[in-house]
This record gives sequence, C-alpha cells and structure tokens, in this order.
Amino acid sequence: MLDVTPLQTAVDALADRLRSLPQSRLGQGAAGEALALARHLAIRAQLIERPEEPPYELPDAGMFAAGDQLAVAGHDLVEALRAAAVRMADGAGDSDAKVAPAEELAEAVRCVRATAARC
Repeated sequence: MLDVTPLQTAVDALADRLRSLPQSRLGQGAAGEALALARHLAIRAQLIERPEEPPYELPDAGMFAAGDQLAVAGHDLVEALRAAAVRMADGAGDSDAKVAPAEELAEAVRCVRATAARC
C-alpha cells in the first residue's frame, strides 16, 4: 500500500497557512504560487485518472480561495495515487504508465514543499 500521508500532510499544512495569511501577503504572490501549485496537482491527478483525456485547467477563484483550491487539488491527487497503487498491486496497472505512483507521490511532495518555502 502506498503511504500518501506525506503529501496529504504537506498539502493540508500549506493550505491552512494560506487560509490564515493576510490579504497583503496573498496579493504579493502567495495566492498566485498556490494557484499554480493547485493547477499542477490537479493536472497530475487528471492524467492518472483519465490519461486518455486532456486535462482541464483549474479556474482562478480569487486569492481568498487559494488555500481551498490547493486542498481540493491535493486531496484529489492523493486519492488518484491511492487508486493507481491499488490497481498496480492488483496487476491491473497500466504497463505504459509514464511514472509509477511512488515516483509521482515523491515529486508531488517535493513541489508542495518547494512552494511552501516560497510562500
């Protein structure tokens, strides 16, 4: 079983921090960084769940929604990675998959932590 706790913990911590930031900090780039990360995570989740379909772009819901958008996108990726790991363990995984769930998880955690360092 793939342990997705590091990603879930990192996403939740950053989302909580973003929700508590003052408007001035959000407007100085933290909200933009969060939206970019949320979009990145959402695209990764969509490519895992529906590799045959083009991913959609997460809309900009405003600076005050950045933490919530990050939380939703991060949790979507957590669930997509869990499901992909189960499919692989059951032998139903896509042998043509570009990245294994564990590698995808590690990269997502790195991206969240990098963004957290900039916010």
